[in-house]
Amino acid sequence: MDAARPRLPPGQGLIRDAARWPVVGEDAPRASDAPWTIAVAGLAAAPRVWPLDGLRGWPQETRTLDIHCVTRWSQFDRRFTGVPLAALIDAAAPLPGARFLRLAARSARDHDTCLPLALARACLVAFAAEDAPLTPAHGGPVRVIAPGRYFYKSLKWLERVELRADDHLGYWESGPGYHNGADPWAEQRFVTGNIPPDLRARMIARRSLGRRSLLGVDFSGEALAGLDASGAALRNCAFRGAGLEGADFSAANLSNADFSGADARGARFVGADVEGAAFDGADLRGADFTGASLFGASFTGPQGAARLDAATRIAPAQIAALTDAQAAYLRRALG
Repeated sequence: MDAARPRLPPGQGLIRDAARWPVVGEDAPRASDAPWTIAVAGLAAAPRVWPLDGLRGWPQETRTLDIHCVTRWSQFDRRFTGVPLAALIDAAAPLPGARFLRLAARSARDHDTCLPLALARACLVAFAAEDAPLTPAHGGPVRVIAPGRYFYKSLKWLERVELRADDHLGYWESGPGYHNGADPWAEQRFVTGNIPPDLRARMIARRSLGRRSLLGVDFSGEALAGLDASGAALRNCAFRGAGLEGADFSAANLSNADFSGADARGARFVGADVEGAAFDGADLRGADFTGASLFGASFTGPQGAARLDAATRIAPAQIAALTDAQAAYLRRALG
């Protein structure tokens, strides 16, 4: 780790209990009766395919690493055991033009991601965590661990490796708009998105987002009482200081959205994905978070503490999923 930077990246909350390893995304690989193999191909002089059981027989090493999820939670000192990805790369003899490595998963949605070759060489092909085999929900039987990057770069259920001359936007980068760099210390969470100003103005005037998929749009300070944002995808959108009294965000994707300082009294977040969202200093009296996913969300921070009351609906099980400091604050605030 670079001694000049803090161990905990900006905007992250710490989970100290190693038994609390949140499951984010899919929880199982694609169903298949085919034997599990890992192939290395592309710009390789000696493309290779190995059965998974065969790779388990290679010399293994255990690395103690910090993990940082894009949804704003981190864990220190998690132990992973496996084979260096560099060993697989070298066995396939990369050609001189190979500069990137695409990793592909055995998943129902064909998840993939891409890394610069130099970074890929530092990765681990892991079979175990904390001295126990990886569970399917955490990427078992085999996943990649990419040090120093948000954890979506640590691909679950590794099946294919492709040596490439050019970079490639993977599943999370090309669809949801996650940043391809994924540097936690630079807070490279999402790419910056926008919409034409006239469309933004119409949505504000109608108080409806029309179930649209928006990325990084700024609604800060707007008067949006009664807003209908149900079912919308609003990743990384900003509602700082907005008037959101009675707004409906039910079943919306609000990953990493910023509600700091907003007036969200009586707002509905029922069944929403608010992972990594910031509610610092927001007025959440009467707000309903029933069934919402709160991993990494914050309710106290640089903008102050959220205002809650007896009508704010957040269940104990949801509070337990938060980082240590956030969970402690909600327990005090809600009694």
